[in-house]
Amino acid sequence: MKLYDFAFSPNCRKVRATAYELGVPLESVHVDLLNGEQRTAAYLRINPNGRVPVLVDREFVLFESTAIMRYLSAKQGGALLPTTLEGRADVDRWMAWQLAHLGPAMGKVAFERVVKKLTRQGAPDEAAIAAGSQEFVTLSAVMDRMLEGREYLAGTLSLADFALASHYSLAEMCGLSLAPFPRIADWLNRMMERDSMKRALADAHALISHHAA
Repeated sequence: MKLYDFAFSPNCRKVRATAYELGVPLESVHVDLLNGEQRTAAYLRINPNGRVPVLVDREFVLFESTAIMRYLSAKQGGALLPTTLEGRADVDRWMAWQLAHLGPAMGKVAFERVVKKLTRQGAPDEAAIAAGSQEFVTLSAVMDRMLEGREYLAGTLSLADFALASHYSLAEMCGLSLAPFPRIADWLNRMMERDSMKRALADAHALISHHAA
């Protein structure tokens, strides 16, 4: 299987971490987002949305990071998913929450503080940073409260943890503090101790170091 991605992207990071955790070998095909490779005709034939990641498994082409994570899980017999209906719904809830809420909030700050610097797009928009930061605080308060009495988001380690941890692993670089959210901080530390998350983060750092050089 081939994974077309940009390792620094949190949506790509969560797919990589999932694959590493499951022991699924993927051939990585780098898509240089910073130089617009995602907008080329060749790439748009793979994903007409012009986004990453994309998984290619023989003749099957699958875009959307959450769908890819679920596909990898299904190929491993439903690994990293609870066995109960309620547990699986809990995983779906958190993965949807990441896509609809946390990802966009953190994305605002990441674009202003990280992407603009890498692509030399000028000074950060402080109003956008303030808006994204406030959304991050509001959302993180919800997740911190929901983690009370839980080691992982759906009770046991699941796809949801990899989806959320891959975004929260960007918090420090974006200047977003987890100090007010001790349960999230503890959960993230547990996640970042896993070899799969360490590998995904190392991939991200290697890529960003190359572009920053």
